[in-house]
Amino acid sequence: MKKILVTIPVKECHMERINELVSGCAVNFVPAGQATEEQVAEASVIIGNVPAKMIKASENLELLQLESAGADAYLPAGVLAEKTVLCNATGAYNRTVTEHAVALTLMLMKKLYLYRDLQREGKWTDLGAAMSPVGATVLVVGLGEIGLQYAQRMKEMGAYVIGVKRREGSCPEGIDELVRTEEIDRVLPRADVVFSILPNTKQTVHFYTGERFRLMKDSALFINCGRGNAVESSVLLKALQDGQIAAAAVDVTETEPLPADSPLWRQPNLVITPHVAGGYHIPHTLECIVDIACENLRRWREGEEFCNVVDPETGYRK
Repeated sequence: MKKILVTIPVKECHMERINELVSGCAVNFVPAGQATEEQVAEASVIIGNVPAKMIKASENLELLQLESAGADAYLPAGVLAEKTVLCNATGAYNRTVTEHAVALTLMLMKKLYLYRDLQREGKWTDLGAAMSPVGATVLVVGLGEIGLQYAQRMKEMGAYVIGVKRREGSCPEGIDELVRTEEIDRVLPRADVVFSILPNTKQTVHFYTGERFRLMKDSALFINCGRGNAVESSVLLKALQDGQIAAAAVDVTETEPLPADSPLWRQPNLVITPHVAGGYHIPHTLECIVDIACENLRRWREGEEFCNVVDPETGYRK
């Protein structure tokens, strides 16, 4: 009898759904972080991000269905056997990350973070002019599903949206203007808001250099909900301290967790959230992940081609 290991935080209704899909298999529901090496080694299917070091290129493992979009830890040689298909959860986090990014954008535009600081000091002070999405030029760097949804939300609020992507193509809905990544330096000076949702690739590490921050308006806002290593911590700090940009909000940092002694914590024009834009913070995300996992379980059972298969070259969905 084939064994299936599930480590995502499923509810009773999800357990029933999974058991019904693979009624001839032994399904083991184990809380995240509690799976044993024996359970991992015996599994034909794993649903969840078990530690990569525990898999050890298991020949039993036919399908590894991640609960994350990123798959970096599972790509090095020796982690997965050649027969193992790696699938991710791209699409599950679109709503929650987009909502978080829009919230950060409006927080910066309306100086809400500064008013919160004043509240703690008991000061009733008007901080003057604020920014509006209406008429603002928003640069979206990374046009995956989350980038597109964020672009559409900002467009709905009246912004002019420029999209940045690796390949040329037709302009998607919600994008007013499309440029290739190589052309970003040409459009950075026009942006009132730069939203980064870049994946982690060799080309995106330290993508936002000091030179690129200097190209931005001194009134520009920078928001990063992609990967922390897209900008070096010292470079971001300097851009904020020197007034190269007005403010920034990041859900990701180069080092995570961000050390308590990092000067970024104390930078007044920086908002930091601890990589919480994704995760299971809204119920919708878990439902999406379960849907993806169940569809791939069905395809595994029927011998069909999987969805959300990871491209080993990029680490993201093909």
